Amino acid sequence: MSHTAPQDPSQPWSRKAFLRGMTAVGVAPLLPAALPSAARAATAGPASARPDFDLVQGGVAVDVFVDAGADPAVLRAAGDLQADVERVTGVRPALRRTLPARATALIVVGTLGSSPVVDRLVARERLGVRQVAGRWEASVTQVVERPAPGVDRALVIAGSDPRGTVYGIYDTSERIGISPWYWWADVPVERRDAVAVPAGPFVRREPSVRYRGVFINDEQNLTTWSHRTQETDKNIGPRTYERLFELLLRLKANYLWPAMHPYSDFFNKYRENPELADRYGIVVGSSHPEALLRNGVHEWAPWAEEHRGADGALPVYDYTVNPAVISDYWRARARENAAYESSWTLGMRGLHDSALETRNATTIPEKVAVMNDIIADQRRILAEEVGAAAEPQIFIPYKEVLDLYNAGVRVPDDVTLIWPDDNHGNMRQLPTESERARAGGNGIYYHLSYWGRPRSYLWLDTTQLAKVWQELRRVYEHRADRMWIFNVGDLKSIETGLSFSMDMAWDVDRWTAENVEGFLAEWYGRQFGLRYGREITSIRTEYYRLAAERRPEFIDRGVFSVIHHGDEAGRRMAAYDRLLQRTTTLGDGLPAELRDAFFELVHYPVHGAYLMNLKYYWADRNALAARQGRGAGTNRFADLAEAAHTQEAALTQRYNTEVAGGKWSGYINPYPSQIPKAPGRPSVTRVARRETSGLGIAAEGNEVGAARALSFSSTTRDRRFVDVFNTGFLSLSWVAEADRPWVRLGAAGGSLTEQTRVWIEIDWPAAPEGTHAATVVFTSGDQRFEVPLTVVNEGERARRRARGFVEANGWVSIDAVHTERRVARGGARWRTVRGLGRGAAAVEAAPSTAAPVTADLAARAPELRYRVRFTSTGTFPVTVFRLPSLDERGARRLAVALDDQPPVVLSGQSVATGNRGDAWARNVEEGVEKLTAPVTVAKPGEHVLRVFMVDPAIAVDQVVIDTGGLPDAYLAPPESYHPVFNPAPDTSPGVDAPSR
Repeated sequence: MSHTAPQDPSQPWSRKAFLRGMTAVGVAPLLPAALPSAARAATAGPASARPDFDLVQGGVAVDVFVDAGADPAVLRAAGDLQADVERVTGVRPALRRTLPARATALIVVGTLGSSPVVDRLVARERLGVRQVAGRWEASVTQVVERPAPGVDRALVIAGSDPRGTVYGIYDTSERIGISPWYWWADVPVERRDAVAVPAGPFVRREPSVRYRGVFINDEQNLTTWSHRTQETDKNIGPRTYERLFELLLRLKANYLWPAMHPYSDFFNKYRENPELADRYGIVVGSSHPEALLRNGVHEWAPWAEEHRGADGALPVYDYTVNPAVISDYWRARARENAAYESSWTLGMRGLHDSALETRNATTIPEKVAVMNDIIADQRRILAEEVGAAAEPQIFIPYKEVLDLYNAGVRVPDDVTLIWPDDNHGNMRQLPTESERARAGGNGIYYHLSYWGRPRSYLWLDTTQLAKVWQELRRVYEHRADRMWIFNVGDLKSIETGLSFSMDMAWDVDRWTAENVEGFLAEWYGRQFGLRYGREITSIRTEYYRLAAERRPEFIDRGVFSVIHHGDEAGRRMAAYDRLLQRTTTLGDGLPAELRDAFFELVHYPVHGAYLMNLKYYWADRNALAARQGRGAGTNRFADLAEAAHTQEAALTQRYNTEVAGGKWSGYINPYPSQIPKAPGRPSVTRVARRETSGLGIAAEGNEVGAARALSFSSTTRDRRFVDVFNTGFLSLSWVAEADRPWVRLGAAGGSLTEQTRVWIEIDWPAAPEGTHAATVVFTSGDQRFEVPLTVVNEGERARRRARGFVEANGWVSIDAVHTERRVARGGARWRTVRGLGRGAAAVEAAPSTAAPVTADLAARAPELRYRVRFTSTGTFPVTVFRLPSLDERGARRLAVALDDQPPVVLSGQSVATGNRGDAWARNVEEGVEKLTAPVTVAKPGEHVLRVFMVDPAIAVDQVVIDTGGLPDAYLAPPESYHPVFNPAPDTSPGVDAPSR
């Protein structure tokens, strides 16, 4: 498929007329009152003044006309429109290749410059194409009266090029209620007797990014499913790719890197694959280790066998050893695929995603010279075998190749540079001013799924959309807009993230820092209807937030504390439990036809993440119980951990065998055999039964006993727990008593076989002001344990007088978005990004292209200010929880200061090492980087904490000040009291085992 070059950036778009039309006719109940999600579109003219266009009325469907000379991709997509109308109404339109002599209504599909019917309408100024003609993949859909002799009325779908026409066709399908995910996520199509679309016009302007697509990668589950259900004689073949190509086009994508691992069949093994791609209009490229469309995993060994050396030795895949053999290997594929619209990857890496091998080039300069020779050779091959059609050509500086590029590899100006992230959603580096001026432009390779170090995440869609937005917005501001390729792993589970990414690729301005969550409302409204979309959006937002604390694929033993901050892990599990209850309640109330899609898109991710975390929570409680010397309770926690794992397996089994009638057999598997460092079944400890009993206690903040006193503040109105447990297996009786009447106990005693958790609170109106010590005594027979309490009651008046965050219990904890004031300077500012980080939002220094501020920060740098009331004095560490971002040619810095003290600059990790166990690995596992600097509080009272931007695109999530009581835990403490932002600090308990 040939395309014209893109023109000037298009204008902002308006949806008002289309919304009025949608409201008037009530079409597409599964769609919210919005355009198709990926559309940068405009409506014009008095849509409400013209009658809508009936596609089906009274059991009769309007015919679809496509010119005889239409591009095969257009003709094929018109067939999908026929099928889509039939899916909605049960009536299939006829497909015409010639105009009828007489028709009341007709759908006319054509491409500007190649459709005589459409071109005549343009020449007569009957069809508005000013914003479409000459653009890349743009289209207009408009009702035209008397478009041709004998035709009274037509719905004209006209594209600037063949793919533009294809997208216009699929826009119409979406407008009548067909989700792009109708097959891949079983989103149902509501049947109606009649269906119509507004008169329009509806204009889809050209995309923000020219090439937009996916990399099917780490495809073990997809291969298993494809072999079982699609083509039993293949491991991903044409039938599967047909489904994938259709999905990509419905998502308004145009580009694919096909599956490439040993367990799948390589794309060019079946000649139907590239032929199909060309017929669909999909541009096929190849990943960073697959130069010139060659799949080294499968193809090099047989090629080498056929090209043994004179001595019979097999040639190795090393350009410094066998350049001629390797060059011929590439040339054969270039010649074979020359007729197809392809993307040609230049450069070289080792076989199967391994590092470049250069036996005869050991230094960096020598390797740079080799890479330059490789690129020159590949360019000659393409010029000779493919000619002018050999575009786009791309160079992907991935892993060790990035080091070579930065050391001086010369990439021709018309080649597109594809910048990689660190495999975990953080762009490693972005184009400089000179690189942005390249004729070939720039693009990105971005992971929504990943196999490798430090941990893999292939199971669920767990990257916050706001994180994706933040990075994609940043790359676009650096003019990396020629190609965006997203690693989607097996594809299933990435439905939401992929849809959002394609949305951004088409119209990067559609979603802003303030309304990223609006995508979820629109997208889920489209899949399930507005009645359910709002609640699903809320559920999914919380799901992403919990994953931002720790991806479920990254969970491990001992990550979250089970003794600090009210049982940090238990509080997190309580949040998951509430989320699951909401999800289950909503799912139980859905119509039957929505339940498969709901399970796939909502229930399974939430329930699966919950169970993955739950089994590790109980395993951690089991390990602690064993260290504490518990008896029956130790085994109870082991039972709970193993039960959660069993439930998780049953949930996955349901997906594979019951959902959609078993359609997804073998597709869903949290533990493909190839995944490194995947969480699995945590080990547990069991103790032999002993016919004894004994009392034990562990107060919050202590693994055992109560050496660390329980602290209470009238500001935060805390509640603390004491675990009361049995060291044996026989029942015992216990009693708890406080020595102060204003100390409240959740339980004062009882009979105990395993364990129970007793919550302690203070009756603040009854407690005297000042600092007091109290004691709670736990007894059983002659056993006696004292738990000391420290109670600080500043009184209600002091609480009401507070104007900022208040120190309590030895720390101050602040959500970064809760600023007293933000100061913009030098054309840069701090902005709120909703849905980003571990809370409701984070703050980011914008724009990403702002110049760093390295001197005179207090006067020149954008600033965040927080009012804090200290009761302690001294020099205290301030920890800024920065959301990871990288710049391998720059720095990632911010600064902090208290009042007018000199700012202290903090330098974050800017380089992706690809290692395990270092700072970069810790940051991507935890989703934050903790940067610490000292501040000095000379006197108690109110002060101003200041955070300064040094480098742009820094995002801050939380700020914590340790004034001497902060325990070591994974998460920041619950946010401190603030009269506006947090007047009622959360003290809700976490989950706990049943008391017995």
